[in-house]
Amino acid sequence: MFGMLNWIWLALVVVAVVVGAVNGRMEAVTKAAFDGARTSVDIALGLVGAMALWLGIMKIAERAGLVELLARAIRPLARRLFPDVPADHPALGAMMLNLAANWLGLGNAATPLGLKAMAELDTINPHKGTASNAMVTFLALNTSCITLVPATIIGVRVSLGSANPTDIVAPTVLASACATVVAATTARLLERLPVFRLPTGVAPEGQAASGESL
Repeated sequence: MFGMLNWIWLALVVVAVVVGAVNGRMEAVTKAAFDGARTSVDIALGLVGAMALWLGIMKIAERAGLVELLARAIRPLARRLFPDVPADHPALGAMMLNLAANWLGLGNAATPLGLKAMAELDTINPHKGTASNAMVTFLALNTSCITLVPATIIGVRVSLGSANPTDIVAPTVLASACATVVAATTARLLERLPVFRLPTGVAPEGQAASGESL
């Protein structure tokens, strides 16, 4: 089944073809398609070297224990962000490792940690199939996570011949920090609204409905 992005891309292609046909510019549409494909290959190949370098550096940082160190450093803050998660629960550790990996640009390492964190959070979720407050907050933080080393963007800038490819670091850190603050604040505020709470009569799995609003 198509995801939303697939439908959007399909709509863009269809609109381009239809508009090109109506205006008698199908040749221009075809040329643009091939030019775009060639540009994407050039960028992808140019990324290989830069990405290999940064991923290697990040892997060394991971093996050196920097990810674990960051996870321990932000654990006190995590307890305030996730009050429903017990301090000694495995979910907390997985979430902190995921966020720390994202901070360092370790996307490959962050993904399985994020999946593990969600699985662990589901074990303490009384309403299976419905995201808990902790799940929503974690997803918001994961999506908007602060990026200290934007390796992918740096690699793209290098492949396109940027004179100062690392100039993006400071703006990226600032922008992602603002996004993280907004995401965390929004998640905490919205969870208090009645519209985002389970309706009256919905009881935890395996229990009878009590008639109380959650």
